[in-house]
Amino acid sequence: MLKKRVIFTLLYDKGHFMLSRNFSLQKVGNMQWLKKNYNFSHISFSIDELIILDVTREDRNEEIFLEHLRLLNDESFVPIAVGGGIREVDQARKLLHSGADKAVINTLLIEDVGAILEIAEEFGQQCLVASVDVKIINGDFTVWTHNGKVMQNISLNKWLENIATLPIGEVYLNSIDRDGTGHGYLIELIEQIPDLFSIPVILAGGAGKYSHFLEVLQDERVDAVATANLLNFVGDGLKKSRQELLNAEFNLPVWDVNLATDLKNCL
Repeated sequence: MLKKRVIFTLLYDKGHFMLSRNFSLQKVGNMQWLKKNYNFSHISFSIDELIILDVTREDRNEEIFLEHLRLLNDESFVPIAVGGGIREVDQARKLLHSGADKAVINTLLIEDVGAILEIAEEFGQQCLVASVDVKIINGDFTVWTHNGKVMQNISLNKWLENIATLPIGEVYLNSIDRDGTGHGYLIELIEQIPDLFSIPVILAGGAGKYSHFLEVLQDERVDAVATANLLNFVGDGLKKSRQELLNAEFNLPVWDVNLATDLKNCL
């Protein structure tokens, strides 16, 4: 049985980290604030992966973003997936050479499939995460790209079937309706996953407490849960949530803190 995972997502905008509610952004704090409140050298033992998404709506400063990526990588031993605005192979290449283990793509799925094939050929299929943003309109599960601004004329089920034909390692399935609400994951999203879908699915959008993790990790179609809720899981919130899942006998990785710290210091 494959292990389940708990993933923390950071939303980045021009040097600051953001809260998002239904894709409307609110500034929380800069790198100093993040280090003070989360201390990733310790928080990383409560998560299995870190995702960093550059959600800047205007011109991005690539060099500063890469610098912050390297700083976070220095403090964390878990894999880091990074995305936001990837339109070319070279952008993914820079991220993967600056501390990222995976590249998160969204709009590239419709703009340049050739680039996806090239990234997978150079770095391996496992390094690509397809981010799928979903919103319910008139009862239909609609797919959105370009930072949630453009609706695609295709059903979610068909969109996922198309992704299954590409060299994609994971799917980050995110509910715009539940994003930042803390009301729990949109369970109905799971029902939209095609039968025999072989790509691991990360469910995102709506987590506010550990019971929300527990609810969806029980489903065999969900491989991981993600939360970007900076405030609900501040302090030891992530640590407590992980322990509750372990107490409920979920098959999560168990980290040897001393060994991991020693290994990180040797790198």
